[in-house]
Amino acid sequence: MAKKLWGGRFKQSTNRLVEDFSASIDFDWRLYREDIAGSIAHCKMLGQCGILTEDEVEKIVDGLIEIQREIERGDFEFDPTLEDIHMAIEQRLIEKIGDVGGKLHTARSRNDQVALDLRLYLRNTIKWYLKLLHSLRTSIVNLAEKYADTIMPGFTHLQHAQPIVLGHHLMAYYEMFTRDSERLKDCLKRVNVMPLGSAALAGTTFPIDRNLTAKYLDFPEISRNSIDAVSDRDFAIEFLSAASIIMLHLSRLSEELVLWNSIEFGFVAISDAFCTGSSIMPQKKNPDVPELIRGKTGRVYGALTSLLTMMKGLPLAYNRDLQEDKEPLFDAIDAVAACVEIMARLLSELTFDETRLREEAEKGFITATDLADYLVRKNIPFRRAHRITGEIVQYCIKHNKRLEALQLDELREFSGTISKDIYDYIKIDTSVNKRTSYGGTAPGLVKEAIREAKNVLEDEKERYAL
Repeated sequence: MAKKLWGGRFKQSTNRLVEDFSASIDFDWRLYREDIAGSIAHCKMLGQCGILTEDEVEKIVDGLIEIQREIERGDFEFDPTLEDIHMAIEQRLIEKIGDVGGKLHTARSRNDQVALDLRLYLRNTIKWYLKLLHSLRTSIVNLAEKYADTIMPGFTHLQHAQPIVLGHHLMAYYEMFTRDSERLKDCLKRVNVMPLGSAALAGTTFPIDRNLTAKYLDFPEISRNSIDAVSDRDFAIEFLSAASIIMLHLSRLSEELVLWNSIEFGFVAISDAFCTGSSIMPQKKNPDVPELIRGKTGRVYGALTSLLTMMKGLPLAYNRDLQEDKEPLFDAIDAVAACVEIMARLLSELTFDETRLREEAEKGFITATDLADYLVRKNIPFRRAHRITGEIVQYCIKHNKRLEALQLDELREFSGTISKDIYDYIKIDTSVNKRTSYGGTAPGLVKEAIREAKNVLEDEKERYAL
């Protein structure tokens, strides 16, 4: 059993149950790149400040680089008695280069070290997510362009409401995922703050240069309060909040795909590559991917709730409870990434039944609002026009007729202001084409929105090297 690097004050060795209970290395090992990068930057700063010699810096940095190679080759033994990735790397460093390895921890604590590692990890994760969301948004825009003229029923309360084009419906999801990208970029501002040098909670007596460490690690700013720096997990909670909203949007899209893929709707066919069959019913083709995305949403929400609950009662500064931030955080990161990536690919292979969409758009008196608007143009107050139209719909239901199938004399029974030009207003195509207010469903506007989105995506690709 390895000796504890902090064990000088203790007479008894740690109980084995406590070893197992408190160890985090089985999940925080994934911070090894960030831990080594932070340690190298810290070491170089110590050298620049005259706290370590040039020879000591060289030995420590070379040792850390070799340890990273060992981990990536699979040659590194993760000993649970060393508790966490920080202690494991430090112990291995001392084994490799001797006592000089023990100087690395000068002027820092595991408290500010893990805060740094998490910030570095989330910074990389956010950049990764932006690429994944860019791919998803691109898939949506390409699909919307393909169906920019395809008429379908628009829904409210899952009831036929007004006719729209499918491209417009799809572009609503582009807007959602664009907001998700913007949220992550904004979250990055709070993540991208360098806490190292705060030490355990009160700073350090050594003459360090925190700005130099920040420069080495490409942080635009450093934390202003050492107590806050080691006990803060707001940045992780904010990230999980943004991740939860991404999953919310994915889940809504998944729900529609599940519904639309059913026989009852018949709007869309999901590629066989993204479906599975039944163990007992040979005819089944199940939309498992969107169902799983919908299910995993609760898992990500759980991670956010876990961190919020963990943090709500903690006194300042560091408490061991904070170790419980990593498992839910890592699990959520993996789940969201997998869901975004697979949804982007699924969308690229979707096929919509345009005939079926058109047929369904012709049901449910879907141009009733256009009839009411027509009456308003004839100088009838909207509330009265609304009532008249409702009475006409009741008449249609009673006589099993569609709005556009009513004769002019039937319509004039409800209002003498109605003339033969009414039929231009209650046609589905006319209804869609006339909705030209900014952000509306008119195909011309939808195509312009798609062009603008493509420009945005291209600009992001160049600006962020996506």
